[in-house]
Amino acid sequence: MAKTFEKAVTGFNHNIKYKGKVYHVQTEDSGVNNPHIITHLFVGGNILASKKTSYADILNAENLGEVVRELMEEQHKEMLRNLINGVYDGFDISGVRHYQPGQLGSAEDAPRPAAPAAKAPPTAAPAAYVPPEIAAARALKVAPKINEVGVETLFGEDLISEKSLDEVILSYLAGEDNNQ
Repeated sequence: MAKTFEKAVTGFNHNIKYKGKVYHVQTEDSGVNNPHIITHLFVGGNILASKKTSYADILNAENLGEVVRELMEEQHKEMLRNLINGVYDGFDISGVRHYQPGQLGSAEDAPRPAAPAAKAPPTAAPAAYVPPEIAAARALKVAPKINEVGVETLFGEDLISEKSLDEVILSYLAGEDNNQ
């Protein structure tokens, strides 16, 4: 039986500019002692969306490290695709304070307690919780874009060719079309 990894698989981090804002997507593995993968979508240091996936059911896989890395990559790509396909466009982040790296908040930035409100009359039972990415996906008026690779991606699969690196370099230097 192949030795499984004991430490967490190295994660992914991407910054992407979308509609004038810089978003950061981070995916990490917690390792076999806490077998889950978590992906966060940040804007201005605030978490806009998260996804957590357990892999406790596959801990005995022979190639666990490779499988976890593939799961991480797919979850990371999913968050990137959701962002560029507008899944999170409906979330109002205009009132959220954004901080630059190393910038500390001040006392004025601290949340203030709300004034006591008058007791509201009883209402109907609250609706079941729906994660924000599902709510946003349901609200989409245009279906996500699909390209010839199968999905819209930022990882460059559409640039992969059968040429060797030397052939690609020679084609580039010769001024040939190197997209093949």
